[in-house]
Amino acid sequence: MTARNLENDLSFAHRLADAAGAAILPHFRRRPPVQNKAAAGFDPVTIADRSSEQAMRDLINVERPGDGVLGEEFPPLESRNGWSWTLDPIDGTRGFIAGTPAWTVLIALTYENRPVLGVIDQPHTGERFSGHAGGAELATRESRHAMQVSGVTELGEAILVTTDPYLFQDREAGQFAAVRKAARLTRYGMDAYGYGLLAAGCVDLVIESGLSAYDIHALIPVVKGAGGIITNWQGEDDVSTGALVAAATPKLHARAIDKLNSV
Repeated sequence: MTARNLENDLSFAHRLADAAGAAILPHFRRRPPVQNKAAAGFDPVTIADRSSEQAMRDLINVERPGDGVLGEEFPPLESRNGWSWTLDPIDGTRGFIAGTPAWTVLIALTYENRPVLGVIDQPHTGERFSGHAGGAELATRESRHAMQVSGVTELGEAILVTTDPYLFQDREAGQFAAVRKAARLTRYGMDAYGYGLLAAGCVDLVIESGLSAYDIHALIPVVKGAGGIITNWQGEDDVSTGALVAAATPKLHARAIDKLNSV
């Protein structure tokens, strides 16, 4: 790996989050016009999404000119040094346009497509979850402290979250239902915010599918930095299929994987 000062990069990631939040908040709960990017179905985008990503790209262009960029709203910029920033300017645009506070800004630094550090930022509530191999931290307007996942090991004791009860199709719907029925409690509408809550020890299990790289890269360092586990539905590290299981403990993760694959 090319030498890099990751503390400097983490500070820069925080500045990217600040810039994104400043671009987004003037539009939150203001009913901005919504465009549909999908030929079929509904894939919304607003001026807030595009302004957020552009603000982050502008900073990267000036201060990290050799780094690549993979973002949701604009074409990718190829890296010249192996390092790239993965940006989701608003993860949870549906929630954003509905005025709910569970949307986030996702920022990850990757080396040769492997996430090294991640930030999950909620500008409206002032919560920022960050993580890397050295640990994970939650910063709020009042304080900042290290995060640690819960110690829950059994599905019957677990709080499970996901984005939407209709996220899963065909066999996946039955697989998710098997875990949901076994869990103590299930909550919906979280998007990436749920992974921050997992890292903070508030929830114990997140299961999702249909995600893209810009939805995923920032989550991995945050969950792992807090001591959690994040894999695909087969328990493998390859998450390129977009199907994730994130759990607080190895035993809970194994229980969830077994239940998913029992259907």
